Amino acid sequence: MQTLVVPTVFTVAMVLVTVANAQKKYDSGASDTEIKVGNIMPYSGPASSYGVIGKTEAAYFNMVNADGGINGRKINFISYDDAYSPPKAIEQARKLVESDEVLLIFQPLGTPSNSATMKYMNAKKVPQLFVASGGTKFSDPKNLPWTMGFQPNYQSEGRIYAKYILTHFPNSKIAVFWQNDDAGKDQFKGLKDGLGDKASMIVADKSYEVSDPSVDSQIVALHDSGADIFFSWAAPKGSAQAIRKVGELGWKPKFFLANTATSVASVLKPAGLQYAKGIISTAYLKDPTDPTWKDDPGVQAWRAFMDKYYPDGDKANANNVYGYVQAQAMVQVLRQCGDNLTRENVMKQAANLKNFRSDLMLPGIMVNTDPDDYFPIEQMQLMRFNGEAWELFGDVITGEVGHEASR
Repeated sequence: MQTLVVPTVFTVAMVLVTVANAQKKYDSGASDTEIKVGNIMPYSGPASSYGVIGKTEAAYFNMVNADGGINGRKINFISYDDAYSPPKAIEQARKLVESDEVLLIFQPLGTPSNSATMKYMNAKKVPQLFVASGGTKFSDPKNLPWTMGFQPNYQSEGRIYAKYILTHFPNSKIAVFWQNDDAGKDQFKGLKDGLGDKASMIVADKSYEVSDPSVDSQIVALHDSGADIFFSWAAPKGSAQAIRKVGELGWKPKFFLANTATSVASVLKPAGLQYAKGIISTAYLKDPTDPTWKDDPGVQAWRAFMDKYYPDGDKANANNVYGYVQAQAMVQVLRQCGDNLTRENVMKQAANLKNFRSDLMLPGIMVNTDPDDYFPIEQMQLMRFNGEAWELFGDVITGEVGHEASR
């Protein structure tokens, strides 16, 4: 009888192995041992201060790998520099997809760069996931099913400011300094749409190019407009220059600063903390420099991560919090994928995040997506800089941009 039992057991084992293998599905960039994740960052060029985001994400994935990886697979994070140049971004996207054969491109940074690559990514049906930009165009599942943003979109941010201004400063005159690209245009549109029939409150606006060596002439012109509210929608370098020039002019407007340029380390300190006092912006993540979170478990876990996996990173730089949260969300998507690591399933799981939150998100802020809603976060809270740290005030406000705004 034993001669019959052994083959039977062997046959059952073979069937089980076959079933197990059949349940595993892979596209390029995934295997039993590895998940290749591509990334494009401006490690050089005019927006190089954002490069720390990529370094934080690499460090986070190193921590995940040290802890056993994702469902037993290690993340191979391949990150390239595009110097904030759209042509270079296209070149790097092609390299990641066609040469490195990554499963997806995660957190490519910048509105201009992602605008340049999104048609290619969608034609190739490769996920362009959690784009590091608040551009509403990156959350359009009908026309760009392989592209998804993550952070609150710029139009929502503009509308939140407009709501606050209409409530507290309805008779003010507004001057706007904005980046001459899709990001700046998106932000400006949100403010104007939010002001509605009071958009005439905007008495002056000046744009600048990210590559401009100085923005002094624009700030002087806006100062001369007689406005008592000033908006700066610019990358970190341009924002720091704007803050400093406003301060040097002795101009004391109510100052609103884009959420993407609120880093104490890379924007406010270079500008001069004395000039930054009183500036208002928005937040959806905890600020480790805020004493409110000194004993917060999430912030303490982040500090321990920085000490061990990114010791050279600046704990006062909000971009290092941002990169950590983005990497957490990416890990959540990959965990949800299980053994079905196809590009199609990556997008399916990214569009099926239900009340996901990082322990570094502000209380009350959640990530929710579905196949028709590619806006993961639509809530923010206002904050004011007190000269040393940001202080939150008011309630969490939900952005009002309809999904048609992305089209």
